[in-house]
Amino acid sequence: EAPFSIAVNPHYLFMSERHRNALAHLLYGVGVGGGFILLTGEVGTGKTTITRCLLEQLPENTDIALILSPALNGIELLATVCDELGITYNTTEQSIKILVDKLQQFLLANHANGRNTVLLIDEAQHLKFNVLELIRLLTNLETNTKKLLQIILVGQPELRTRLNKPELRQLAQRITARYQLKPLNLAETKAYIQHRLLVAGLPANQQLFPNHLIKPIYKISRGIPRLINVLCDRMLLGTYGQHKTTVDKATFKQAVIEVMGEEEDLHPQPWYFFKPALLFSVVITAALSIALWWN
Repeated sequence: EAPFSIAVNPHYLFMSERHRNALAHLLYGVGVGGGFILLTGEVGTGKTTITRCLLEQLPENTDIALILSPALNGIELLATVCDELGITYNTTEQSIKILVDKLQQFLLANHANGRNTVLLIDEAQHLKFNVLELIRLLTNLETNTKKLLQIILVGQPELRTRLNKPELRQLAQRITARYQLKPLNLAETKAYIQHRLLVAGLPANQQLFPNHLIKPIYKISRGIPRLINVLCDRMLLGTYGQHKTTVDKATFKQAVIEVMGEEEDLHPQPWYFFKPALLFSVVITAALSIALWWN
């Protein structure tokens, strides 16, 4: 298999400490039931892969409604949720009340049959304010002892920023578990590359990426798994085209140009290359500090 495909594949999930924590937060939130679960992270950090892994570990008595395109109005969102759960409704007479009533009947029947219902919304940063408020109201569907609908919101960091706004404080207060998935560090980047190669079938005694290239890969990708995948895939292609068995520095540089659009600076500039204005400010600040100390 291609080890660095950007397709979402839980089989290749690299369980770093932060990924384990993210999955644990989701599983805990689903187990507790009620309210919201929030998972945020930068583009390409592995949020969607984590959610796919979550879906594989949900109990058998769980019905899931998965929303992948949340740029919808309230009625469209409710209709999509009903479609995902197999709830029948009159398509010619759609209103928020009719759809919510249908959804509530389904949730009560599910609860009576000992089943749980989960709504998972990916790319939730695109949800409009009025739709977020409608989603909050869905958590009011409950019995005396249990919420009937568990909602998982997955999105980029701006989703967390939006939820911190005063007008959404009622929703924010109902979040029972939250986690921000951060990029990999240098050691995790090395382990991530090796992990994907081994899963794809590379013999353990063969090394395609020399150790001296790991740090430049980490620096260019900033530890974001999707960028690591794209860079490494391009490097493997270049190495194969040259009939080589190990990635070299020239192939790495060419991959950076092709993937990033320009050749990134791989070495920090020495201090004397700083901009003159910045250097002047440093000198003036130092002189004033010495003068004050002398006085």
